[in-house]
Amino acid sequence: MVRQAFFTNLTTKLRNFENDNQACHYLKRFGIRLVTRKTITQLQSEAENTNELKRTLSTFQVMALGIGSIIGTGIFVLSGEAAAKYAGPAVIVSFIIAAIVAGLAAFSYAEMSSMVPISGSAYSYTYATMGEYLAWIIGWDLILEYLLAAATVAVGWSGYVVHLIETISKHNATRSIVQAPIAWSDDSNSFYVTGKVINLPAVVIIIALTILLVIGIGESAKVNIVIVVIKILVVLLFIFACCGYTKRSNYSPFFPPNEGSFNRYGVTGMLHGATVVFFAYIGFDSVTTTAQETKNPQRSMPIGIIGSLSISTVLYIGVCAVMVGIVPYKTLDSPSPISEAIKGTPHGIWLPIIIDLGAIAGLTSVSLVSLLGQSRIFYSMARDGLLPSVFANVHHRTKTPWISTIIIGLVCAIFAAVLPLGILGEMTSIGTLVAFFLVHISVIIMRFTHKEVPRGFLVPFGPWILPPIGALLCILLMVSSSKETGIRLAVWMGIGQIVYFTYGFWHSKLRYSQRLNSSMGIDNFATEFDTQSPKYEHASEMVVFNEEKL
Repeated sequence: MVRQAFFTNLTTKLRNFENDNQACHYLKRFGIRLVTRKTITQLQSEAENTNELKRTLSTFQVMALGIGSIIGTGIFVLSGEAAAKYAGPAVIVSFIIAAIVAGLAAFSYAEMSSMVPISGSAYSYTYATMGEYLAWIIGWDLILEYLLAAATVAVGWSGYVVHLIETISKHNATRSIVQAPIAWSDDSNSFYVTGKVINLPAVVIIIALTILLVIGIGESAKVNIVIVVIKILVVLLFIFACCGYTKRSNYSPFFPPNEGSFNRYGVTGMLHGATVVFFAYIGFDSVTTTAQETKNPQRSMPIGIIGSLSISTVLYIGVCAVMVGIVPYKTLDSPSPISEAIKGTPHGIWLPIIIDLGAIAGLTSVSLVSLLGQSRIFYSMARDGLLPSVFANVHHRTKTPWISTIIIGLVCAIFAAVLPLGILGEMTSIGTLVAFFLVHISVIIMRFTHKEVPRGFLVPFGPWILPPIGALLCILLMVSSSKETGIRLAVWMGIGQIVYFTYGFWHSKLRYSQRLNSSMGIDNFATEFDTQSPKYEHASEMVVFNEEKL
């Protein structure tokens, strides 16, 4: 009996040990799956595949897309809110800080896009450096960024259209169909009902641009160039026509004293203002989403990114300095702050009308490029199997991801119809900062793991100076965001986890690739999860894993 009990106990322990080892084994394989990387060779092969997206964009068109996406809501709309509510005249410094953060990110984007000229932007860069799971995180974040950016711009566009109509007709527009039905109260930190019905002009512009993007990117780029020329001329007109009417008293105090709230004026208000106006610079990263539609991406991407950001920064600082100098900063809390500032000049009705027309044109191009970038992110993630394949469907004639463009346009139109401007703008900014942070980290990793890969552009001073500084500044601005914005981002990312682990994890095409082997290097990073599977089924160039053991 004693011997039998001994062997029974021993057998039970061995079985438990075996089960524990098996559980650890599966956990190990699960963890390895999350950090499986794409190889640079795979990304470059995808970038060279011209059978789907059509390469039609020149360097000039790429730069115009960048300027078209950058100059818009940040200066025409959000600059007034940042000055009136948070920074005062120090909003000029807010723009400079935001420009520095964006400029450092532009260097990192330029290097990565010249190295891996593919349509996925930060999503693709992260896939090659930090693995599938973090790539999903950044891809889901970019979905939020571009979706809300287009909606934010559409709301600003609506404000200028309404102001133009009222200026010309001398009658107030019907507010029930030009404003969102809900708004956010900073005092009570809660939403409230405005009594309005829908922001109809915002819906109309989103639908019109969606149709244009479905027709083709070449046509979209040509329209964008015309719009960019118009809005640059309008911005220059405002600067030179109004700079003589600035008053020194409007710049004092340059840093208004803090009013007791963390983000209400003072230095902290100026930093929060930088977070708000950071939206003004985010357009350049959408340039990288068109890499697979550019004739010479290794050359065009760095020029387009850095060139568009440099031109836009100079114009921004000029507009902002003139705007806060013309009228007291607290009067700029308006959907059309530049038009509000012009009231402090004797230019009468003609200049506000021209400015409104330029702002409308400018905001149109920003929304266009945001919708363009969003559909290309969907296309890249669906091509990798992380989203349903319908989003990767390219039209046989126009060579555009038409289904994803239509779906995104409809969702964006709904957001623009019902959500207030401030909420949309802050959510877009914090989402962008997350993306910029990971691109900086990607540059550092790739400098040490892929020294041999040719690059059309290198971040100056090596990988240990500008990219780390840029990453830290991104963290600084994220910390300066409001608590409510951080909570909303966390909720969005939580939804992303559900989508990934219920769909993306199980449909990832990288998981089935023949190239995987047992090497632990970045270029040939294989998963034990795949290589130890007992059964494989070969179909064309893919290896389909039999999941019976799971």
